[in-house]
Amino acid sequence: MRVSIIGGGTIDDETATIAESVGEAVATRGHTVVCGGLSGVMEAACRGAQTAGGETIGILPTDRLEDANEYVTTPIATGIGHARNPIVVMNGDAVIAIDGAGGTLSEIGFATVFEKPIAGINTHDVPYIHQVSSAAEAVTYIEEAVETAD
Repeated sequence: MRVSIIGGGTIDDETATIAESVGEAVATRGHTVVCGGLSGVMEAACRGAQTAGGETIGILPTDRLEDANEYVTTPIATGIGHARNPIVVMNGDAVIAIDGAGGTLSEIGFATVFEKPIAGINTHDVPYIHQVSSAAEAVTYIEEAVETAD
């Protein structure tokens, strides 16, 4: 399964630790991380996934592959800025939202349009998000939600 991990591009150490643990949990369970490929939650989640030997895909807003964070194993340059947000969401079977601002909120909106299950950790409090408190709980929720949908 591919899991879109979305969240803030500028984060504090606590949020980085959470995102890294989510990336690690996703990879440990045999899933691939899909993200926006840049800094913040995206970088921390990719770092965690690589620690666990997982694959990471970064859907970049720029047209330069080298803009991807160092933990992205498969960068995809788009050159379309924030218009890449629905592509990040569409390429996951489920979404985990961590922290975030307007860009993350737009991705949450697209996740609802595309009917993707969404787990949230310290993120926007809006309908359709199943709020959780840990990486393990987030991954368990999305696994069960995707299995139930099949």
